[in-house]
Amino acid sequence: MLNKEQEYFDSHKAELKEKYLGKRVVISGNEIKGAFDSDAEALSEALKTMAPGTFMIKFITENDEEQVQRFFSRVYV
Repeated sequence: MLNKEQEYFDSHKAELKEKYLGKRVVISGNEIKGAFDSDAEALSEALKTMAPGTFMIKFITENDEEQVQRFFSRVYV
């Protein structure tokens, strides 16, 4: 799940740091969909055009610390 997005992030870390340091980026497939100042803004903007589970939000930091956040829906399928 979200393997393609993680691979994109891993292979473009240097470029992302240079361009988006301190921002939260929304990644879908092999594409940056936007850069935002807060998690809430990134999530709300991503949900306007994409379904939950189809994108990843990454916080771009200088020291490559990994930050994982999971968002779950209250809807039972």
